[in-house]
Amino acid sequence: MSAIVEISLFPLDKGQSVGAHVARAVGIIRASGLPYQLTPMGTCIEGQWDEVMAVVDRCFQSIAADSDRVYLTIKADWRRGRTGGLQAKTDSVERTLAGRPQPDGEDRA
Repeated sequence: MSAIVEISLFPLDKGQSVGAHVARAVGIIRASGLPYQLTPMGTCIEGQWDEVMAVVDRCFQSIAADSDRVYLTIKADWRRGRTGGLQAKTDSVERTLAGRPQPDGEDRA
């Protein structure tokens, strides 16, 4: 896997509570089988670039199907040959916070 993409996606025309719409997008991500991490402000997805972007498009199309305006942000970190980046990146920061050295050759955030 070589890409970690974070998306934040929701309709702007459905009122203040958009959790049901966000859940619909997260369901698409979950069904994709790609590793993902839900956060309060977005969702990170890990996989090959084309796979991840296809999932992002399906999420967008799902929200846009019944919305007149959709907010979408995308942040991406592409790295050749990386696997397990979702966990490795957070583990690296947690080790640093705990004052533990990074293992040799370990992927630092």
